[in-house]
Amino acid sequence: MKNITWHSPARQKGYAGLGDYAAIGEGRSVALIAPDGAIDWWCAPNMDSPPLFDRILDAGTGGYFQVAPVGEWQMQRKYRENSNVLETRYQTATGEVLITESLNSTLAGRLPWNELARRVEGISGEVKMQVIFQPGTRAETCSPWQKRMNGHPVYHVGELMAMLRLTDDVEINECGDERFTATFTASPDSRTLVALVTTEREPLAIPAPEKIDERIETSHTAWRDWADGLSWDGPYDNHVRRSALALKFLWYSPTGALAAAATSSLPEKPGNDKNYDYRYAWIRDACLIIKAFVYLGSLEDCKAAFSWLSNTIRRHEGGLRACYTLEGGQVPEERIPPLEGYQGTQPVRVGNNARDQVQLSMYGDMLATARLFLRAGHVLDLSTSRLLGKLANHCADGWRQKDSGIWELPEEQHYTHSKMACWLALDQAVELARDEHIEPTWVHRWERERDRIRDWIETHCWSEKRQAYTFYAGSDRLDAAVALTHYYGSKVNPQRMLSTLTQIREELGHGGVMLYRYSEVEKEEATFVACGFWLVEALAQLGKREEAQRTMDEILEQLCQRGNIEIFNEMFDTRTQSWMGNMPQGLSHLSLVCAAKALADDNSGSKV
Repeated sequence: MKNITWHSPARQKGYAGLGDYAAIGEGRSVALIAPDGAIDWWCAPNMDSPPLFDRILDAGTGGYFQVAPVGEWQMQRKYRENSNVLETRYQTATGEVLITESLNSTLAGRLPWNELARRVEGISGEVKMQVIFQPGTRAETCSPWQKRMNGHPVYHVGELMAMLRLTDDVEINECGDERFTATFTASPDSRTLVALVTTEREPLAIPAPEKIDERIETSHTAWRDWADGLSWDGPYDNHVRRSALALKFLWYSPTGALAAAATSSLPEKPGNDKNYDYRYAWIRDACLIIKAFVYLGSLEDCKAAFSWLSNTIRRHEGGLRACYTLEGGQVPEERIPPLEGYQGTQPVRVGNNARDQVQLSMYGDMLATARLFLRAGHVLDLSTSRLLGKLANHCADGWRQKDSGIWELPEEQHYTHSKMACWLALDQAVELARDEHIEPTWVHRWERERDRIRDWIETHCWSEKRQAYTFYAGSDRLDAAVALTHYYGSKVNPQRMLSTLTQIREELGHGGVMLYRYSEVEKEEATFVACGFWLVEALAQLGKREEAQRTMDEILEQLCQRGNIEIFNEMFDTRTQSWMGNMPQGLSHLSLVCAAKALADDNSGSKV
């Protein structure tokens, strides 16, 4: 724990700071742990299940699971090297303890149940510890109840069963339907286990506490094996590997789907209504995470995720929806459960209405991902090959329509980023056909339509006044997402793209490195973390390596401080130095990886 400052961050009106959470996961679910040892968010058995613990969205009535010292404390924490096993030290007036936490798995993969393990070891002195287990009510839709089974408390929350497994030194003080409390004392060389085993609509296994404790180390070995297998040898090694491990939280192992984030309804700004459910798989986010995994050399994740994408799209008759459930089904329509919301921010949402939006950029995401997958030496099956050709034809027919854009806005426009992504889709389709990966029947049509898109963009989306590609046709506003389509600029008009990047930094970053998503949105939200990394990647790929390097260093200096252990949210408020939005946010972490990759490359020419 060298060079890590001791902290004792307090809750404000019952809420921990969004930048103060750590995460643990096992390829099926993700739990968020506050500095005071409370798990305030855990959806079990799956990421998109109703939450068992939801205090992060309702400090008064939400469920949580806390293991922490009684009385005042200071803490410091870190992940084990190349692992998602978390270690937290608490220092009190009477002694010091180490808590090691893991959502357990095996060397062969996830367990057939969820196993949340918390090991407490005494380091010095004596520290009285408290355990509080308060199950949530799933937004008042169920009433938890408990029953002793084989001497152990088993809680029923709807169709979920949760059993507390404790070592013998834990003294139970209260064991009611709505709350469980216990205490124990940590002393030098003591070792206590507090664990939770859950299952839904299935019989509940009862593992021995010593086996749960052993699986903490097994899980650590599994994480280390995965991280050690990455082929990254570029710059920013520690940051890249930590982002890779954060992205692994979002990989849903039962299907290969990639969630956009592990949480719902965490606000982009307190008091604003931009609070969305991100526990689903967006085509855009999944494609970009696959891109990051290709750069990291994570073959199994790439294959599983790309197969899930292509199979899901085929299952929905070849059409593209913006997002799908982690099982590949239709995302539920938004509903508003009766929860207070983080720091009172309303509404809390379950489901996401973006499922029904037109988002043309998805064609570029899919075709470019396929191209990258093949460049890495892999091979397409005939069914996926035909699907890609069909998507290219859909893009060639549909690029002229307005859409909701990458930012999923209610106002449909001819968004510049969307048009550039359509150009990219057809450009990649042409390359795939010429390399005999997809059928070449329509290649000349794709070439002509690609060039029409280019001409349309250069005519309608460039502003001489602003010297920039604009937010949408006919607008003078700017959009940071244009940096994400730097490949278009490198092939069509590098000078215009570089000028656009300059204008984006000046207006959307106020000359700094943290960027707002588009013009005027700073009234409603904080800077969007991924946008700064997109700027780094674009600058590097367009030959501005020194500027890109300085920008990358400044971003990391801004983000990696004040106790944050690189579980990035969606947004960072430079005005208050606080994190906002859902977490761990896939776009934030994958964009760091892609920016580092761009800085590692010999940028003699821009890559997709």
